[in-house]
Amino acid sequence: MTTISREIRLASRPTGMPKPENFELAEVTLPAPGQGEVLVQNTWMSVDPYMRSRMIDRKSYVPPFQIGQPLDGHAVGKVIASNHDKFAEGDLVLSMMGWREAFISDGKGLQKLDTFGLPPQTFLGAAGMPGLTAWGGLLHIGQPKEGETVFVSGAAGAVGSMVCQIAKIKGCRVVGSAGSDEKCAWLKSIGVDEVINYKDHPDQRALIKAFRAAAPEGIDVYFENVGGDHLVAALEAMNTNGRIVVCGMISVYNDTEPKPGPSNLAYIISKSLRIEGFVVTAFMSKTADFIKDLSGWFLEGKIQTQETVEHGIENAPTAFLKLFSGGNQGKMLVKLDD
Repeated sequence: MTTISREIRLASRPTGMPKPENFELAEVTLPAPGQGEVLVQNTWMSVDPYMRSRMIDRKSYVPPFQIGQPLDGHAVGKVIASNHDKFAEGDLVLSMMGWREAFISDGKGLQKLDTFGLPPQTFLGAAGMPGLTAWGGLLHIGQPKEGETVFVSGAAGAVGSMVCQIAKIKGCRVVGSAGSDEKCAWLKSIGVDEVINYKDHPDQRALIKAFRAAAPEGIDVYFENVGGDHLVAALEAMNTNGRIVVCGMISVYNDTEPKPGPSNLAYIISKSLRIEGFVVTAFMSKTADFIKDLSGWFLEGKIQTQETVEHGIENAPTAFLKLFSGGNQGKMLVKLDD
């Protein structure tokens, strides 16, 4: 028995904003699984902003994608044939073998998935890497205290929306920025106290004014997903002993030339600020604590999730490109088993 699978490969390295022609759709024939192997059919896959950096041929915390080879990323799939003693047909599994419809595995890197009654795709978002990123970055680096003000840029995204809700659970006043009135309305619906549509404030001076108006008593914790003018505005509004948690800077991921840095970095000194960047691997050892917290919050109805879904492997590049144009609300996913 053989299986036909389609996959997305990197056709060329993007310069600036990626384009559809940087990707190619290819078809492969998979053999029947051998001894100690399983055949997995993916049902959901994730696209994430960090994948843009992997399209550049440079050393980083994860290896770069290779031209002519399939991309990879988190995916949820179902075992459809097994010759492995630890996996049975029908098992749901989490893997890093996204961007393809099916694959053969010897079991390494596969995690059998107990969904605890949650939809399986939740483990690509709130209960997966984005949720762990939000939980670890906010609680272990930002260390918010009850009554403090937490400002989240990119607040309607997969990570940002989780940060907002966890901060509210911890008794904080929460302010967020997003790029549309629809996203801002959703943030208000999940309890965010003040929201800024940054597209209504197109220059740096206007954004600074908006930050100060939304957080008149200052910002104690700033969770950074955007960079650029957002970071400048946050530095202006930070309180003494404030903490800046640097998770991402999506505004600069597609720059072809470095932009000048913030001109107000001296506030780091005068306001005694702490700025710390991180990647999610720093919190992998704390996954059990994260799942314990998250499951309790879900049961108590304190966490709401939102998804934007593209359908079919052929539309995975479209889903990825939408991350950089504000085309997603909450977690961007691709459903593969339609």
